[in-house]
Amino acid sequence: MGWLIFIVLALATGGVLWRFGRLPKGTLELVGAALFFAVAGYAWQGSPGMPGKPTPPPADAHVPDSEFAIERTKLLGQFGRDADILGAADAFHRQGLNLYAIGLIKGALERNPKSADLWVGLGNAMVIHGSGMMSPAAQLAFERAAAIAPDHPGPPFFMGLAYAQAGQLDRAEQIWRGLLDRSPKDAPWRTDVEQRLAEIEQMKGQ
Repeated sequence: MGWLIFIVLALATGGVLWRFGRLPKGTLELVGAALFFAVAGYAWQGSPGMPGKPTPPPADAHVPDSEFAIERTKLLGQFGRDADILGAADAFHRQGLNLYAIGLIKGALERNPKSADLWVGLGNAMVIHGSGMMSPAAQLAFERAAAIAPDHPGPPFFMGLAYAQAGQLDRAEQIWRGLLDRSPKDAPWRTDVEQRLAEIEQMKGQ
């Protein structure tokens, strides 16, 4: 069966090139020779008689939710297209497909470049892809989010979180204290940020 499929595909390829390829004079013979060598190579290296078997995903492909995924709905939108995109990106991260998550968010940003939530998500995706390190591209994404929505608590909160996870406690502390200074006294995220700052003080004192 494998032989039959391969030969049909080779003939179809040659037919399409002959009919629509507009090949220069003398090139058709070269195409035929290339297809002949392809068939010969398949006969030598391939295993057309073996049954097909899909490759299973790696056993350790599942990755626990990032802290961004856990905290995201507390500070970013929970509904709408942007929230759906970030949720799908989180699903890619759980499968270890970090580049897919980055590509998904970048595609959404092409349609909605003024979304602070998407820029925050892109910064987080880049941090995850960089094994927890804050790259210049990730920092730029967080800064772009803050520039779009300067009163939005999400960009500074998650930027500080990324710095804290990377071990850059001074940067995280600076960003979070600035967030507290700009936040109302009854802001629902104040307690969380204050607790994180207390943890930083404790770690720095050890």
